[in-house]
Amino acid sequence: MRDLTAVEERIDAGAARFLGPAAGGLRSGLVEFTVFGIKQAWACIFGASLLAVILGAHLWYPAGAALARNDFLTIAAVVIQILMVATKLETVRELRVIVLFHLVGTVMELFKTDVGSWSYEAEGVLRVGAVPLFSGFMYASVGSYMVRVYRVFDLHFDRYPPRWITAILAAAIYVNFFSHHFIVDARWVLLIAVGVLYGRCVMHYRVFRHRFRMPLVLAFLLVALFIWIAENIATWSHAWLYPSQLDGWHIVSAEKLVSWFLLMIISVVLVAWVYKPTPLVIAAGQGSGRAAPRWADRRRAF
Repeated sequence: MRDLTAVEERIDAGAARFLGPAAGGLRSGLVEFTVFGIKQAWACIFGASLLAVILGAHLWYPAGAALARNDFLTIAAVVIQILMVATKLETVRELRVIVLFHLVGTVMELFKTDVGSWSYEAEGVLRVGAVPLFSGFMYASVGSYMVRVYRVFDLHFDRYPPRWITAILAAAIYVNFFSHHFIVDARWVLLIAVGVLYGRCVMHYRVFRHRFRMPLVLAFLLVALFIWIAENIATWSHAWLYPSQLDGWHIVSAEKLVSWFLLMIISVVLVAWVYKPTPLVIAAGQGSGRAAPRWADRRRAF
């Protein structure tokens, strides 16, 4: 059984009450679609809460307040994180991954702001150099989504590549985020490597009663697209700005989708070391007859 939180159990229980024991057809499809949306929203709760605070601070935070807006955002991010754990909306196991995302992201932020890739308003005291501490929570929100979606959708994978190879690829991607400022940018080579390594991998996910499948590379691209949309909201809110936006905000270049796509690989590799990717097998005795087969986990020692 998956280690669901109380909220996640209520989502499934509510769907079961509405769907009934033998419902099918259009009603069943609508329930699956609704539960999918609810679970996706639930998986995004940390990032969505932080983005809402960033947007609200841009629209309503008082000018000249004694507490700098960046410091307010940092405090708000810490409060959100504490509430997530205290209310058991986030497990301690997930928190370990999120802290790792925070550290990986903050190191990148320190370098990128130093070379001028983007910038923050120089205000507040809760920062390291030019980087306000709330920035690390934005990376942590990606980690929060990844570990949560892995659990609530009970993800399994066909032909997932060996983890040690994916770790080497993730390390190369991370290094390239730094090294391309000094030597040739290898992102296109890395994209080809992602296609070769993950191209045959298929992700299985359970919404409510039915399992679906999707090419894993497509899942990477869809998540990267939603992060890019969130990035546009954040830059419009002046959480940070790219050099081309300093004289007036405009939509973030679609080229950033490539960066977010590659970041997804790092994210997946980090999560895979906590939740080991496992294949899906048909439960014994359930493969015959007209009824849809039930699925069971092939559990392995971590």
